[in-house]
Amino acid sequence: MSTRHPRTTRGPRPHLWTALLASLLMVLGLTSTAVADRPGAAGAEAGGEAVAAADQVLTWTAGNDINSYTTAPETAVAGPATIVFENSEATGNTTGMPHTLTFDVSDPEYNNDVQLNILANPFDAQGGRHTAEVTLTPGRYRYHCTIPGHGQMQGVLVVTEGGGEDTTAPETSAEVAGTRNADGAYVGSATVSVSATDDGSGVERVEYAIGDDGAWQPYTTPVVVDQVGTHTVRYRAVDAAGNTAEEKSVEFTVVAPDTDDTAPPETSATVTGERNDAGDYVAMATVTVSASDTGSGVNTIEYALGESGAWQPYTAPVMVHEVGAHTVRYRATDRAGNVSEVKSVAFTVAEPPVADTTPPVTGVTVEGERNSAGAYLKSAEVTVSATDEHGGSGVASVEYSLDGGPYLAYTAPVVVDRVGAHSLAYRASDKAGNTSEARTVSFTVAAGGGVPAPACAEWDERLTVIVGTVDSGVPNRLTNNRCRINELIEDEKEWTSQQLFLKHVREVTEKLRKDGVIDRRELTAIRTAARESGLGTPGQTDGYQAILDGTEESFAKWQQVGGGSFGLNEDGSITSGTTRDGMGMLWFPERKYGDFSLKLQWRDDAPGTAYTNGGVFVRFPYVHDHPEESRPEWVAIKYGHEIQVHDRPDGDMYKTGSVYGFDRVGLAGAGVTEKGTWNDYEIRVVDQHYSVYRNGVLINEFDNTGGQEFYPARSDDPGTDGRRYSSGYIGLQVHGVTDVVSYRDVRIREL
Repeated sequence: MSTRHPRTTRGPRPHLWTALLASLLMVLGLTSTAVADRPGAAGAEAGGEAVAAADQVLTWTAGNDINSYTTAPETAVAGPATIVFENSEATGNTTGMPHTLTFDVSDPEYNNDVQLNILANPFDAQGGRHTAEVTLTPGRYRYHCTIPGHGQMQGVLVVTEGGGEDTTAPETSAEVAGTRNADGAYVGSATVSVSATDDGSGVERVEYAIGDDGAWQPYTTPVVVDQVGTHTVRYRAVDAAGNTAEEKSVEFTVVAPDTDDTAPPETSATVTGERNDAGDYVAMATVTVSASDTGSGVNTIEYALGESGAWQPYTAPVMVHEVGAHTVRYRATDRAGNVSEVKSVAFTVAEPPVADTTPPVTGVTVEGERNSAGAYLKSAEVTVSATDEHGGSGVASVEYSLDGGPYLAYTAPVVVDRVGAHSLAYRASDKAGNTSEARTVSFTVAAGGGVPAPACAEWDERLTVIVGTVDSGVPNRLTNNRCRINELIEDEKEWTSQQLFLKHVREVTEKLRKDGVIDRRELTAIRTAARESGLGTPGQTDGYQAILDGTEESFAKWQQVGGGSFGLNEDGSITSGTTRDGMGMLWFPERKYGDFSLKLQWRDDAPGTAYTNGGVFVRFPYVHDHPEESRPEWVAIKYGHEIQVHDRPDGDMYKTGSVYGFDRVGLAGAGVTEKGTWNDYEIRVVDQHYSVYRNGVLINEFDNTGGQEFYPARSDDPGTDGRRYSSGYIGLQVHGVTDVVSYRDVRIREL
């Protein structure tokens, strides 16, 4: 590690977005490349260089807008085409938000012979610019963005036959059918059939509208008009080249059949909307009118606003926004001409309350018996309070984070009895969605207070009970013996058969059910997860859990923070620093580890005669929202330990196997393998004793007793004796584009 200066990054953790979205697309059954040998593809992958690029180039671009592409083509000619999709700073993307360009192959109304799904990110290996070779056929292609929450990022590409432009609109006609009386009126109903032909690019769609002001609607089947009165039906057609036929229309009259119906329709109305304590409707009231007639049938429904308002046709619920008292009258007429009596509903619309933009006010108290140095004996009880008097919407939730961990729901005072220095962050949100700034309180629990550490089989502070890699969804609660549920499952232990493991899980869950820690549904969920985990079966007996196994699903669980980047290779390894400069870290946020054996392989892939500079971070706290560090990558440096990877013969004095800033190892002690050769690396941590093995040889042992050579006498180290945390997360360092290092087969076993 040759420098300790953080580098400013661009965008909100873009590599985390890329990893999560790649995983999402896999779940949806999609891919992020346009691959050859699919229907419509012509032998190039998205993101790669096009092979024998077509003369026709169609370009889509995206920027910060999540509701529409920045540019998109509307028409194309049938045949080979080069698809270009760019989502980069050059096209206006300054946030790091990824977008996709996806051709829809599920709708029979559109062409489905081109399977294209490109995921582009300004910080990906292609800088956000991807290409694919496809073959287009005449017709329409529907495209859209597959990422949830991307509004209306969609459109239609119209493809016409090559060799000539179609400029002739379709030919259209309409016919009205039904039973007619002596006056030519249609009795009961009239059916309008519309037809269209096009000898050029072909008819794309036919549309119709009822009345002079009616909205255009797709025509799919003959239109039946059964309302008594005179009607106009307009119609038109559009071909695949975009030519629109001249609007035409047919007029006709519908009369009621002979009937002895003399009873008017039955009517009713309801008023809905959000109401305040006085029963008034806040900002808007919606009036819904209904009518029924068992005789000739309902012909029209009408409504009027106020006592003297004009009658209007009722076609949809009436929304009243004006503040004040209102009356809505309504009536209905049947097809025999019978009119119902006028009825009405009365209501009041009130002003909406003033928007709450003020977050809750929070406070905290720490109680417990203390010694002369101010440390708490036995335990400290932290009580968090929150009020929302100024905002007015009320407190919705209170959260806390202990020692840099994830935020948890606060429901009762937090009792901390584990020895050492602690920091508890807290915040609150109101019902309007305002969240207060996180505040912290620090305190120390003294050793020798008479409270021993809990005798837990493992250390597992994940939010839910996860057996192996199967998430049961059950909250990972503290039990009566101060251990969490998952710490009792022992899913990291070496089980010789699955039956023995399942028997152990049955015994644990039965006791938890008896003690009231879990209910029957949660008991079943944990046991189901245990069966699905496969623990104890062949291949699951060494006790090590793979946390980076070379698959995209495994890689997607890691997060990149700070500068630099890691990319997943075809052989399952990952390589740092190839696409983005700067120092940063790829870390595994799924869980924290206490005592463990971490095994992995690393390889020096620095270019030319250069040597790589990297490292493995262990036992650091949760990197986001840290109370005393704004840069996530520096949380690992300042509060965890880096096990160095550095074989350079000169420069930095800390070589491979060193605990950076605390314990040096020279090249003679570490040994050196040829560049481009894989090294086996094992890091064992038990209590505060660290052992580092390279290719099976012990190259360093270190007892973390508080003496450090780097950042001497730093006050922000946890613990009164300067020691680092007794548990934490795992991370892999990236130093820059020239410090290229590869990792693979990362496994961990709790000891």
